[in-house]
Amino acid sequence: MQFFHEKQDLGLIDSDIWYYPHFLNHQEANNYFKHLKEHTPWRQDNIKVFGKVYAQPRLTALYGNNEKTYSYSNIQMEPLPFSQDLLQLKKLVDKEVGTEFTSCLLNLYRDGKDSNGWHSDNEDELGKNPIIASISLGEERFFHLRHKSDKTLKHKIRLEHGSMLLMKGSTQHFWQHQIAKTSKKIEERINLTFRIIR
Repeated sequence: MQFFHEKQDLGLIDSDIWYYPHFLNHQEANNYFKHLKEHTPWRQDNIKVFGKVYAQPRLTALYGNNEKTYSYSNIQMEPLPFSQDLLQLKKLVDKEVGTEFTSCLLNLYRDGKDSNGWHSDNEDELGKNPIIASISLGEERFFHLRHKSDKTLKHKIRLEHGSMLLMKGSTQHFWQHQIAKTSKKIEERINLTFRIIR
């Protein structure tokens, strides 16, 4: 494993966001992708948006080292105990970030039609200033950011295979983010978001 990780400050106002392009090396990222894809009990929940119910456009799974549930978009998820793979990754992330995450929400984007609409990770159980470490495996996707009050402030970054994006401080108060749909023919992507659920 690497002992030094290159990181870049996105430099956006009202935020504290860092990008680690090579958090995992290529072989490590390949191995984690293959194992998580095959051994995660993926589920597809229905979500309710503006009174309409439809299938969430991605598959998910929640893991944790406590029994704290996680709720968003009228979905309540019960955590599974961390697998050996996720414990290894959590140890790496905890050490790099200097905190101890309790939970990991996994998303599987099967193709370009799968997406995650504009939102902030500001649920009550994440606390006042949530810290979220997001690891990307598989197909690269663009991560879009927009400021909540100044609509001219936008940013996008390509999340590479084996990279990590860290959001902390007041970021969720001022910014929204999304993974948009694309008409391009693309392969699967797994996203692991480590969180502290209180």
